Parts: sequence; structure tokens; C-alpha cells
Amino acid sequence: MKKGTDPTLEVIVATHKLYTMPDDPLYRPLLVGSHFFQAEHSDIKLPDSFSLDNTGKNISKKNHNYSELTGLYWLWQNQALKDQDPNSFYGLVHYRRFLSKINHKEILTKDYLQSLLYDTGKNIKYDIILPKKRKYYIESLYNHYAHTLHIEPLNRTRQIIQDRHPEYLPEFDRLKIRRSAHMFNIFIMREGIFNEYCNFLFDILMNLEKTLTKAEINQYDEFHARFFGRISELLLDVFLYTKYPDLDQKTNILELKIIETEPVNWCNKITSFLLAKFFGRKYHKSC
Repeated sequence: MKKGTDPTLEVIVATHKLYTMPDDPLYRPLLVGSHFFQAEHSDIKLPDSFSLDNTGKNISKKNHNYSELTGLYWLWQNQALKDQDPNSFYGLVHYRRFLSKINHKEILTKDYLQSLLYDTGKNIKYDIILPKKRKYYIESLYNHYAHTLHIEPLNRTRQIIQDRHPEYLPEFDRLKIRRSAHMFNIFIMREGIFNEYCNFLFDILMNLEKTLTKAEINQYDEFHARFFGRISELLLDVFLYTKYPDLDQKTNILELKIIETEPVNWCNKITSFLLAKFFGRKYHKSC
């Protein structure tokens, strides 16, 4: 960064379709899977505010499996890695899920985020902002994954971690006892932590991908094929609790509630959860 410039505060809004986006300088709308969208919808003109995840260094062609992570990879490789300012922040939200202001009624804005991050002396108070944990109550994170999704890729992830990042293995194994986690691949992190996390995450996922044949990846339907993205939801806390064993007590980490921009059918969610746990019916769509 050039001397005298302000630190970057940038959060990408991952979307796979045209959608009304917040009119706030904090957010960069990013069309994930742009490689496929442009091929299938060449007649659609995208708003000038939208960035595309098939520009620069990218993995847009992996979107069917990596989901919003193709957007995270784009942000990491083309923005955060080039930023030398340790006071910059980068983050990820989704077109239908945003972090909220503390009043829980409005989405986070750049001005509000700045008021949270800095004290009166312009010192940074928080290094990481996360969504409130999702609690599963009656089963562990591992068992929930096994009941609702296909467990084989997650089991293979354990071997990748054991071989390449063994210091993270104890926390990975705690997935079998933990019953809550920071889910949805939503977070805002200080530049150095953001880059460290992305390096950890994509090293694991891309080495996992190398262990899988095309037939193994293609055996799943469109919903279950996005398992790289779902595994990453669990890897966030594996990374954070290894780096910060006292994460729940740290004062430089802030949790905020999520605001859903579309109605949530809790009846369907709870029914699907119970059918998966007690009757072996895997999830078949996001709800």
C-alpha cells in the first residue's frame, strides 16, 4: 500500500445470480461461477458494480464443487495477497445472508464497521468478526454432517490434515464432540489472518481434490457435489480454535447475528434435520 492511503475494508457478496445488492461501499458484489453464467446467459448484461470470479487468478470453473469458495479464492488471490497493509480487512457474506449491526435489524455498513473496529484513538479493537454460532444441540458437528451429507470426503479430509497440517488434527477430531460452530462461510478478518486462513483452507481442499477421481466427484447430484464448500464451513473453526484455543474468551473477536434477506422456512428446516438424523434421509436442497 502506498503511504498515506487508508486501509482496505472490503467484503465480497457471493452470488450465483442477479440480485439486488446493498448500496454501501463496504460490499463488492461478486458473481461466483462466472465462467458458467456467461456461457449460459450471454444475453444478460450484468450491472457495472458486479465483479466476476473468472477474472485474474481464479478457480471459477470449480464453482459446481467449491460453491462460494471460488469467490473467496478470487478475493484472496487478486486483492488480499497484494495488500501489504496489516490494518486492512477482507470478508465474505452471501447474497441472502449478511452480518448485522448490533441492533440485529440492519445489515452491517462500512461506517458502522469502522465504528466497531476502531476505538477513539484509532486503535483496532477486533481482528476477526464472525457470525453467532449455530447450535445443533442433539448431535455433534461430525454426526450432523454424516446424517445430512455424504461423509466420505470429510473423512478423507482428515487424512489430508494429518499428512500436511498435523497441528490442526486435534481440533479436527473435536468435530465429533463439538455441537456448535461458526457456519455459512461468513466472516471478516484482518489481512494477515485472512491470508493465513485462505492458505490453510485451499491447501487442504486442493490436496483433497487431488485424491479424488472424476468419477468420485461426479457421483453426487448438483446439491451434494458442493462438498468442498461444506467441508470448509467446518474447517473455519478448526483453524480458529487451533490458532486461538481460548477463542470463546478472546476480546479481539466479535460475533454478530446474521440477517437473512429471504424468508426462512423453519418448519422445513427442522423437519429435514429430524428426517436426516432419525430416518437416514440426506438433505436434497438448501433451505
